[in-house]
Order: sequence, then C-alpha cells, then structure tokens
Amino acid sequence: MDKNLRRLAVALVVGAMAPLFDATIVSVALHTLAGDLNASIETIQWVSTGYLLAMGVTVPLVGWLQNRLGGRRLWMAALVVFLVGSILCSLAWDAGSLIAFRVVQGVGAGAMMPLLTTLLMQAARGQALGRTMAVVSLPTALGPILGPVIGGLLLGAGAWPWLFWVNVPFAAVALVLAWRFIPADGPTGTAKLDVVGLTLLSPAVVGLLYGLSNAGSAGGFARFDVWAPLAAGVALLVAFTLWATRTTRPALVDLRLLRHRPLAAASGAMFLMGAALYGGMLLLPLSFQELRGTDALGAGLLLIPQGVGSLLSRSLAGRLTDRIGARTVAILGFAVVLVATIPFAFADASTNLWWISAVLVVRGMGLGAVMIPIMAVGFVGLEQHEIPHASTITRLSQQLGGAFGTAVLAVVLAGAAAGGGAAGGGADAVAAFQQSFWWAIAITGVALLLSFLLPGRTAVADAEEKPETATAGAVSSRA
Repeated sequence: MDKNLRRLAVALVVGAMAPLFDATIVSVALHTLAGDLNASIETIQWVSTGYLLAMGVTVPLVGWLQNRLGGRRLWMAALVVFLVGSILCSLAWDAGSLIAFRVVQGVGAGAMMPLLTTLLMQAARGQALGRTMAVVSLPTALGPILGPVIGGLLLGAGAWPWLFWVNVPFAAVALVLAWRFIPADGPTGTAKLDVVGLTLLSPAVVGLLYGLSNAGSAGGFARFDVWAPLAAGVALLVAFTLWATRTTRPALVDLRLLRHRPLAAASGAMFLMGAALYGGMLLLPLSFQELRGTDALGAGLLLIPQGVGSLLSRSLAGRLTDRIGARTVAILGFAVVLVATIPFAFADASTNLWWISAVLVVRGMGLGAVMIPIMAVGFVGLEQHEIPHASTITRLSQQLGGAFGTAVLAVVLAGAAAGGGAAGGGADAVAAFQQSFWWAIAITGVALLLSFLLPGRTAVADAEEKPETATAGAVSSRA
C-alpha cells in the first residue's frame, strides 16, 4: 500500500469506528435506557431496531448518491449526519425522542459503511486487494467484540448519554482527516434516481431486517410480525431482482454483476460469515451470563480474547490472500472457526475459563482470516464504476446474514430452553446452549463448503509488476 492509500485508509477507518462501535455499545445498555427513560423493553428495543432499519433504507442509495455528489462530499456529509444524530441522542428527553435521533444516526451510518469499501477499492485500483481489505474490515471485526466492553465501561463510569458523546471525538477527528486525505473527486455522473428500484429494494431490506429482528421473541418465526414482513420483504426483493435485471435504465443496484462469479460467491460467503459472526456474538455473551452468572460487562470482557485473535490474523490473512488466493485462505479460516466453536457445544458452567479464552483466541483468528478474502475477492475483475454496486451488494449480504444468523440461533435457543424447561444455569439451560452452538457449527460448515466456489489465486502480483498496463480495477483471476 502506497503512502496516499495508507492515509486514505486511516481517514476512512477512523470515521467508520464510531458507527460500528455504536451499534454494539448501545445493545448492552437497553435495560439501563428502559429504566432511566421509564419505557418498556418492547419500546426501548426500537433504539436498536430503528437504527438498523434506517441503515437498511440508506445502503441501497449510496451508489447513486456517490455518483451525484462525489465520494469525499458524501463521506463528510454522512459523518456530519452521524455526528449530529449522536449529539441529539445524548440530549434525548424520552424514549420516543431517542428512537427518532437513532434513526438519524442510522442514516449516516448506512451511507458510510458501503462507501468505506468503495473509496478504498477504487483507490487501490485492483492492487493488493487482500492487504487493503485487511484495513477496510478492521472496524467490522472490532465493533461486535469491543463494543459491549466499551458500553459496559461507560455505563459503569457515568450516565447513559456518554454512550453517544463518545462518538463525537471520533467523528470530529474523522472529518479533519477526510478533508485532508480523501481526494476531492466531485460528481461522476448525472444518472437519474431509479425510483422504481428504490420503492422495491429499500422496503424489501426493511421488511427482511424487521422480521428477523422480531424472531427472537416468544413464538419465533410463527409470529405475525415475523413471517408477514419476511414474506413481504422476499416478494419485494424478487420484484426488484426482475426489475434490475431487465430494465434498460441504470438500476439502483446493478444485480447483473452477480453473473460475475467472484462477486456471487463472495456475497454468499459474506451472508454466512455474517451469520456465523453475529450469531456467535449472540450465543457467547448470553452463555456467560446465563451459565456463569456474569453481568454484561463481565461477558464483554470474556470476549476480548476473540478480538485479540482477530487482530493477530488480519495482516497475515491479507498478505496470504494476495499471494495464494482467496479460496485457500477462506477455507482455512472457516475450518478454524468451525473447529474452535465445537468446544462450546460441550461447555458448561464448570469449563475452565483459561481454556475458553484460548479457544476464543483461535476462533477470533479464524474470523479475522475469513473476513479478508471474502471481502476482497468480490471486487476482482470489476471496473471502477462497478465497485459502488458491488460494495452495496456485499454490505447488504453481510447485514442480512447477521440478522438471519442471530434470528435462527435465538429461535433455536428459545425452543431448546422451552423444551427442556431450562431455568437459570441448570442442566436444561446447559443443554439448550450446547444445542444452539451445534447449529452455529452447522452454519459455519455450510460457509466452509461454499468457500470452495471462491476463485483461486488472483493475478494481483502480475498487475503489480506491470502497473502501466493494469486498468483501473480490472484484475484477472483464475479458478
């Protein structure tokens, strides 16, 4: 990575830290927020749900917005929206105002996440994709792991508004870095907004995310507020697919890119990786709290070894992706995650914490290794103007996969607990968690099998040796 690319990466990653940490920081504070704002858990849950749905509405628009505004202008505008939303959240006076201000935050975050990938991939121009993606995915890896720890520490040291004030310095510094290090590109086109695509895709994403977010409640997928929005979301998604693949005008998201094998395989792997990562992040802290009696902060601290493992493997995974190809690195990474999840299918309250920490380090190394190749390989062979669409597709795949994995494992856990009459940390509760971890292992196994469809070693090295002949982003690959 050359000096300018490194500076761009630092500017973007600093900005992305705030929204990715924010989602998990707030998740550990819902009970505190409910008490302090005199709201029910059902109401305060919309603090997280509203943020998630706002992101889902915004993500499909990012490609068009970048086309009309330019990358730097859009990035800084999204940062300002997120910053203003954070300040407003810290000043909220009741649950309704907090939910409304979280929606503002979600709009800013929804624009930033796919744009982060787009700007770095366009600047990299098809070179050192693995090492570049190792930087891009840093906030994605650390957010779910360190967010609960930071949230617990903030709640222990001060009042809940600090959960949002902590975003202010991140966003302020990120704005300065963006002004200095993100090239001023300006608009790149005047394509009209695909109104038909927008009215189909954004509600489809909202329906899917909303339905999956409700699946963890009593009744699971049999609930009306689960299957109805899921059915509507699937129907709208099918309609958008037909529209996007048949229209002669520029579609909101160009799904015809999925004919490109690397992007199609990477999107499927991203869906399953999201399910494995966020599904595991549901089960692990819950098992610590239910079986060992730890509080939210204690559970977050126990997850630190997984974050350490993820950091340890990222740099190596990026270099290996560039040298030996995405397929091999992804297969090895998913295999490590699978093997390192098996011990939790046998764990109980008496399992040694040092053993658990060691296993979590290994599991984190697998997650860190997996994320790099499947995020990088989807951009192999794409032209510059195709990268924003690919970023949107992969981002939505990961977001929907995370919601799917969380919903499925929540339903499995609730069903196993109800079937065994689980209560507290008894044998029935242990059996319920063990059964749920076997489901998590099965999801990882499917992801492992799908990794064999990823392209093999890419010709990145050849492109780096002949930069004068390499077109922007047009890097060839061979299976």
